[in-house]
Amino acid sequence: MLDVFTWFANWLVYDLGGFDPNSKLGTSVHFFVEDITKIFALLVVMIYVIALMRASLNLERVRHYIQQKNRLAGYGFGAGFGAITPFCSCSSIPLFLGFTSAGIPLGITMAFLFTSPIINEVAVIMLWSLLGWEFTLVYIAIGMAVGIGGGMLLDAVRGERWLKDFAAKAYQQAAETPTDEQPLPEQPRLTFRNRHEFARDELKEIVGRIWKWVIIGVGLGAALHGFVPDGWFADNLGSGQWWNLPAAVLAGLPLYSNATGVIPIMESLIMKGLPVGTTLAFCMSTVAASFPEFIMLKQVMQWRLLAIIFVILLANFMVVGWVINLLTPWLFSGRF
Repeated sequence: MLDVFTWFANWLVYDLGGFDPNSKLGTSVHFFVEDITKIFALLVVMIYVIALMRASLNLERVRHYIQQKNRLAGYGFGAGFGAITPFCSCSSIPLFLGFTSAGIPLGITMAFLFTSPIINEVAVIMLWSLLGWEFTLVYIAIGMAVGIGGGMLLDAVRGERWLKDFAAKAYQQAAETPTDEQPLPEQPRLTFRNRHEFARDELKEIVGRIWKWVIIGVGLGAALHGFVPDGWFADNLGSGQWWNLPAAVLAGLPLYSNATGVIPIMESLIMKGLPVGTTLAFCMSTVAASFPEFIMLKQVMQWRLLAIIFVILLANFMVVGWVINLLTPWLFSGRF
């Protein structure tokens, strides 16, 4: 199926457009056309299907369910719920307040917030189409592990002590209310027409929000693919020195992107020779630990809690990067 997109790019760029397939510009334009058509075709189909299945999801019931489960199951549920919901860091404050106001433990809330920007249906679709199912499964497993592990650590240090006063007060009031005293919200039964309308609106909303990120991300990826010399990234950030991976993680912090925009860049970096683990660490740093996100979270957290979250994320990304680099010959034999 995906060969259709390669054929279309060959026809449009080389046959109709007259670009030289051996030129840097021709290679870049071909990369852009092939990835743009592939990504948008898959996004339209998969976002609609996933939204159709998610139409009956009731956030209040989810919160109620998490409160009734044991803590370990809660971490997994929080991270899993984050993985299937298309929230980004711009939604962090209202989501954070909603969860804390419901009395959900901070670790479970943060497992959700850690995982949500890293994993979503858009990221999974793009990864699967660009880098294959093996890389996609590894990426999902890592994102879930970062969310669950980070949440557990925050509960272990009792991070709720360092919430801003208004957030701490809301959390404490909800936590002191017994779960069985909170009414379980009702959800009206939806017809297929209702589900279709929800999926259609969600498709319009998500594509309307991310299309520019897709174009920017694929455009940057195409520029890297066509104009950066082969081996440049491998020589400068993949030489095997101990500082290569921390440097890649730190380089991602001033940037801001979501998984949609960063995945095409990830593809180009890997194709240019940057080790898989180093690429993954850089991209996760850009998506989940960027300065803009921490500036927003500062409104609901004290500096001490922000610093702990920052250290947890950076340590996780570096460990993950080193492990993936060591395991790349076995995990992705013949691919990268």
